[in-house]
Amino acid sequence: MRHKHGYRKLSRTSAHRAALLKNLSIALTREGRIETTLPKAKELRSYYEKLITKASAGDFNAHRAVFAMLQDKEATNRLVTEIAPEYKERNGGYTRIIKTRTRKGDAAPMAIIELV
Repeated sequence: MRHKHGYRKLSRTSAHRAALLKNLSIALTREGRIETTLPKAKELRSYYEKLITKASAGDFNAHRAVFAMLQDKEATNRLVTEIAPEYKERNGGYTRIIKTRTRKGDAAPMAIIELV
């Protein structure tokens, strides 16, 4: 049983899961909204909101902390200089998940995750 377990495994190894969340975060930073499966979107929400909270400091250490998680210079710079300052006064809830459809191929529930 997985009662009160901390995260979703998403049927991946820990390294694969980390790479998936990193790549989804980079895509969300670049595009502002992406469509993915519902469990991935729910897991990404937690990961990305922690990123924005770290980036909201806006100093050099924020750049280093965000770059350590994303490993993408453009996405890090955009997140720290453009996206995070917009949410400076907001206490969490930076993303919105909208359930959209069921994917035809495997009947997976799909969702759009976007920045509020």
